[in-house]
Amino acid sequence: MIPVDHKVKHKSTIPANFGTEIELFVREYKAAGSGGTPKPVLMLHGRSVPALPGFDLVRPAQGGSPHPDTSYSWAQTLAGKGYDVYIMDLQGSGLSPRPEMHDPCNANPAQRGLLKTNPGTEDCDPEANYAAQLGNSKSEWGELGTVVKFIRGRSANEKVAFIGWSAAAFVMGPYALQKPGDVASMFLLAPMFPPNGRWSTNTSAPFAPPPGTPLPTKPESKPPAVFGFPMNLTSKAGLQAGITDKELADDVWQAIMNCDSIGQKWGGSTPGAPEGVMRWRNSFWWGWNTNTLPHDSTLGSTVPVCIVYGDQDKTANTPQEMGPVLHFSVPKLYEGIPGADKLMLRVEGWDHNPVWERKANQTLQHMSWKWLKDKKVYGVESGSWVMDSDGVLAEVE
Repeated sequence: MIPVDHKVKHKSTIPANFGTEIELFVREYKAAGSGGTPKPVLMLHGRSVPALPGFDLVRPAQGGSPHPDTSYSWAQTLAGKGYDVYIMDLQGSGLSPRPEMHDPCNANPAQRGLLKTNPGTEDCDPEANYAAQLGNSKSEWGELGTVVKFIRGRSANEKVAFIGWSAAAFVMGPYALQKPGDVASMFLLAPMFPPNGRWSTNTSAPFAPPPGTPLPTKPESKPPAVFGFPMNLTSKAGLQAGITDKELADDVWQAIMNCDSIGQKWGGSTPGAPEGVMRWRNSFWWGWNTNTLPHDSTLGSTVPVCIVYGDQDKTANTPQEMGPVLHFSVPKLYEGIPGADKLMLRVEGWDHNPVWERKANQTLQHMSWKWLKDKKVYGVESGSWVMDSDGVLAEVE
């Protein structure tokens, strides 16, 4: 399939470049062999991995084939099933703009050691740093909304089906609660959900910024430190540690580097021979917890929801001792959805990255297609289920 890449204009609301017109990266795969107006699907990345390595991984030709291996491309698979599929990068990720992130001194101080050799951080001036998170819930809901409007304008105003991985839930979930008229359904893979996470505590304005959240209106009005930096870093070894297929791990890393002409020149232990680092935005999220989840009884009714996660996922499920911001629970998300049109599948053997496991990847693509097509997965349309390694489902009491 041939992708169509768009640059969607958006007036930024992140503090670093507030009011600036920027261009968000959006890739489109047009539906294959369908009549009428194909249903639109939007795929959103999580906290760290950009959209293309997650949803459109294309490997070099394998096994003597003259053609690239597109079997890992979730986006192309769904387009082949008759959907217009869009994938996007938020600011600070992938091929969208990365304001206040080009300087290595703006990296997480705990991770700057990754840059000691390439490009070097010995001369960092703390006073010159952008000492705050890059984005926030309000800015990311706005970017998502701009892309949704763009898609609906190309799709006879059809509602958009959401597919989100990991921390995409922080963006897509509250957006659906506030704008249910835009959203046909949600399919969430390994969603991040803090049951006691940040919110305004104002029941009449549950999605307003929590008290004290810095939201300046001019880029020169740099906010006081909240997390103290706009950019996190991950080394090649750190990313690849979570991928069991080492040949595939190299392809994933190369796809990430292809999305970042600056990050690919950083990192490594040999001067002048960088191996690259993955740069990802540091965002301040709110409005996604057990207090906001019942808002207007939207989820599970107006917006049907399917949740899929692995029983080995220690990223989307963390201990309560981690505290209100870092304690995540997928089951609590399912339990808090008020409507009956909700389905959750816990898959034995999966971790947080099934998109990069051959068997899991194929299963995941099939699950999402059946959900989009029938609002069912393997014949079940609601309830909480566990799927074993043989694909056998059992309902959770």
